[in-house]
Amino acid sequence: MRIAEVIGTVTLSKVHPALNGATLRLAIPMTLAELASDERPRGEELVVHDELGAGVGSRIAFSEGGEAAQPFLPADKPVDAYNAAILDEIQLRDSTK
Repeated sequence: MRIAEVIGTVTLSKVHPALNGATLRLAIPMTLAELASDERPRGEELVVHDELGAGVGSRIAFSEGGEAAQPFLPADKPVDAYNAAILDEIQLRDSTK
């Protein structure tokens, strides 16, 4: 599972029937350095299936690949990233101590 910041919403004009009614968010995964310094993420954007209602600026915990489709079993959904949590707070421990 990784952490990302939501930067937008994806709107589709045509959708695979398995995704009817789905909400898709555009998010950028964050590195530990970006989390520690509260920098804006600079990674490559990805589309995340969101059932939790994350908004722009939300930090989310997401899974990717085969694990992203697990919440939908036994149904098959063409999902490569799934929002598993909206994060309220992230606390990092100083590893130099």
